[in-house]
Amino acid sequence: MLVRWGRLGILGVGGPQAHTALLREMMVEREHWLTAREFQDAVAATSLLPGPASTQLAIFCARVAAGARGAIVGGLAFILPGFVLIVALASLFLEHGRNDAVRGASAGAAAAVVVVVALAGIGFARGFADAQSWLLARSLAYAVAAALATVFLGPWVLAVLLGSGIVEVALRLRSPAVLAWVGSTAKLPALVWTAFKVGGLSFGGGLVIIPLMQHDVVHAHHWLSEGQFSDAVALGQLTPGPVVLTVSVVGYAVSGVAGAALAAAVAFAPSFAMVLAGAPYFDQLRTRPGPRAFLDGAGPAAVGAIFGAAALLAPQAAKEWWQPLVVVTAVAVALLGRSSFVILMVGLALGLLAAGVGLPLPR
Repeated sequence: MLVRWGRLGILGVGGPQAHTALLREMMVEREHWLTAREFQDAVAATSLLPGPASTQLAIFCARVAAGARGAIVGGLAFILPGFVLIVALASLFLEHGRNDAVRGASAGAAAAVVVVVALAGIGFARGFADAQSWLLARSLAYAVAAALATVFLGPWVLAVLLGSGIVEVALRLRSPAVLAWVGSTAKLPALVWTAFKVGGLSFGGGLVIIPLMQHDVVHAHHWLSEGQFSDAVALGQLTPGPVVLTVSVVGYAVSGVAGAALAAAVAFAPSFAMVLAGAPYFDQLRTRPGPRAFLDGAGPAAVGAIFGAAALLAPQAAKEWWQPLVVVTAVAVALLGRSSFVILMVGLALGLLAAGVGLPLPR
């Protein structure tokens, strides 16, 4: 458990979509701890929870593999490597800015992540191939709607996920369905409140929390400048583990290592609490007609959101002339049957090589 989820935490570069792809590869294709449909249901369910969805998915998968203790160990193993690395880099980049090695590695990873995310979407889509024709047609509609919403509406894709589930419940049960889900000026209380909003109140997780953090960190409390915040986000994407670890950089700016640890603990505590409390009822709920219908609608929408994320990430993979060559290389590596870990590492290595030989780097 510690080794497997630690490996995810160490090598899981590329944000929530890449984490989902890596978890699916382990849980469904390699270890067979979940079926493809069970994993799709888990993705749909965690996508609807507030906070970092990929972290919650990692905790849920760890619980499936090794119970409640496994969930705690696996969740911490997934988070801690990235936390240690991002705190170690925080003082350097806050003082000196983003160097060429970081920019090159980030550009290479951005190109490889597009391939990883697209492969994840294809893998998810295969799970619906055996569905009845009437459900397959509706699943396609939900997926297309979510993909378009991801590209054009950003965090409002959550409404499409919820709406797809509600529509499917209404159609399946032939009855109306209604679903409603419903700081201080001192630095540390304000930091705790910001971290809690990121981890406990923001739906969508991942990159969706960036605008929320930017408002509090840059405009409301002036803990970081616009440039420093941009670099913090870049480090959050480049370092392994969840993008929400960006909040650790904010904590470091407020109160050093202690502030970083406090911010991370507050941001991730709700994820552990929600998954550990809800996971025992997951199998029971997903077999009931109402929740089953909801997941049959929200699941394809989550797949569409993954393809939409790949479309959003694509421009980041073509800012410089050499990045499309990284994409082509990543596709070739994928066709050779190599894992998502290898694809991401190839992207990172090529990005570092580009920086080393002096090729132009994205800004």
